Amino acid sequence: MSDLNPTPPRRLPPVAVFIGALFFFGLVALMLYGVARSDRPDRDTLPSALIGKPAPSFVLPVLHDSNVKVKSTELLGAPYLLNVWGSWCPTCRDEHPILTRFAETKRVRVIGYNWKDERADALRWLEQLGNPYMLVLADEEGRTALDWGIAAAPETFLVDDHGIVRWKYSGAITQDVLDRQLIPALEKIEAAGKGKAQR
Repeated sequence: MSDLNPTPPRRLPPVAVFIGALFFFGLVALMLYGVARSDRPDRDTLPSALIGKPAPSFVLPVLHDSNVKVKSTELLGAPYLLNVWGSWCPTCRDEHPILTRFAETKRVRVIGYNWKDERADALRWLEQLGNPYMLVLADEEGRTALDWGIAAAPETFLVDDHGIVRWKYSGAITQDVLDRQLIPALEKIEAAGKGKAQR
């Protein structure tokens, strides 16, 4: 004879229900946080493990003369802005006029980091758009970029006179990014340098 009283379905244990609720509310909180940050000027800034740490050492050829190699230690002594770009990168073209105007102020050394690019294409790009860089390093194979955590172009790093990375921005530099982020970060480096000089 068949069982006329089937077993009632099992209920989830209270602990499982509690964990599920926590997970759900955590997701909702994360989404709300993302929406709240979406109108902030630093929304494209990605945290970097390099901030506050020494910039990775390198020996890279100069784009305009591949026989000349530059060591990272040669850049010590004054702050510099390292701008990652490629002729294949449309966003790099968008930021180029703003970066050029900033480089013309000569407030800080602007160094180009040509990433995964053909030398002839990169030189042609600079000839067409102008060269705002004091120096252009070439990382054709992209090996050194791994040490810097470079994931895309453009990316920009501000390194102080001691070789410590003080700021990083992923994406195109805009005037707003210059005014609200880069220049204040540079001012901190300049203030620190003046403080040491007065001692």
